[in-house]
Amino acid sequence: MLQSKTHISTEKIAEEYLLVKAAQEKPEYFSQLYNKYYERILQFVYQRLDSKDTAFDVTSQVFLKAMLNLPKYQFKGVPFSAWLYRIAINELNLLFREDKVQRAVNVELKDIHFLIADMREEAGEEKYEPLLNAIAGLAEEHIQIIEMRYFEKRPFKEISQILGITENNAKVRLYRILDKLKENITGKKSKN
Repeated sequence: MLQSKTHISTEKIAEEYLLVKAAQEKPEYFSQLYNKYYERILQFVYQRLDSKDTAFDVTSQVFLKAMLNLPKYQFKGVPFSAWLYRIAINELNLLFREDKVQRAVNVELKDIHFLIADMREEAGEEKYEPLLNAIAGLAEEHIQIIEMRYFEKRPFKEISQILGITENNAKVRLYRILDKLKENITGKKSKN
């Protein structure tokens, strides 16, 4: 079904752990983490902003905070990138709360089909606009889950790592959000 481009193996996590450990001991090694994750974090931020300048600023802030807090970072068996994504989400939420920028949701039509299928709805172009309006009306944390699952094609395991929740909780949250979207579009309460 959905295939992630960013899911990493246990071996890669172990390699990454050694890199993080080295950066904690010698800050000059942080540049390797920066080079490895900069593009991914920038893309993650830009998808939510639609302003390149602001995306560059936020991404810089993410890496500055990561570098300053690296001595406090504790390995928990999940990718280091999950910690970076969490910092990025916090920075974006701060920006949105302060109303400094407009929230953007970037979607490709092919991704909408997966979303509509999981809602157990008939696909059709007439559903796109109501669905996008319904997504725009969701709480920020709900939009993030929809984006990560359908538009970024992340597996539940990775979503749970980024959000700091269990994999099962990520699934439950997603299906509740889908029910809410379906209810907003059709006007009918879900039977679940």
